[in-house]
Amino acid sequence: MIADTKKTAEQKMAKALEALKNNFAKVRTGRAHAGMLDTVHVDYYGAMTPINGVASVTLLDARTIGVQPYEKKMIQVIEKAIREADLGLNPSVNSDIIRVPMPMMSEERRKELVKLVKGEAEDARVAIRSVRRDANNALKDALKAKTISEDEERRAQDDVQKLTDKTIAEVDKQFTAKEAELMSV
Repeated sequence: MIADTKKTAEQKMAKALEALKNNFAKVRTGRAHAGMLDTVHVDYYGAMTPINGVASVTLLDARTIGVQPYEKKMIQVIEKAIREADLGLNPSVNSDIIRVPMPMMSEERRKELVKLVKGEAEDARVAIRSVRRDANNALKDALKAKTISEDEERRAQDDVQKLTDKTIAEVDKQFTAKEAELMSV
């Protein structure tokens, strides 16, 4: 029972970390990377399809993403989807390839993005602490039901706390790295 509680807590904390990584990936820096367009979906014959399902997404250089549609008639649809994706990108069509240049970010915009990233990190910390609370409550319930001893409960709570501390340290590490990435010109 204790092992199940710890395993569940560990899995939920790992999911919170994964969600944080995904949220950080959506925050764009001055550099281009192909994953920036992962959230863009296009209308492909009536079905909303991820952009990498209808086109090849590559880096043309450090500040430009190239999108090569598999079908020529999808060029306008993909360009419109990228423009309307609220990513602050302005794609341009160049014969059969869509070029997506990354605009330079101002110092003010960088600071706004750091605030946004800080909020995402805090949300992840809150989620992790919530998992800890749920695990501790499950252990207390098991103690009340007399399925575990007080010593076992105390040891399990200490293990859950160590796991929480380790996971929050990882959140802080990821936040620091993202902040440095955002503030570098």
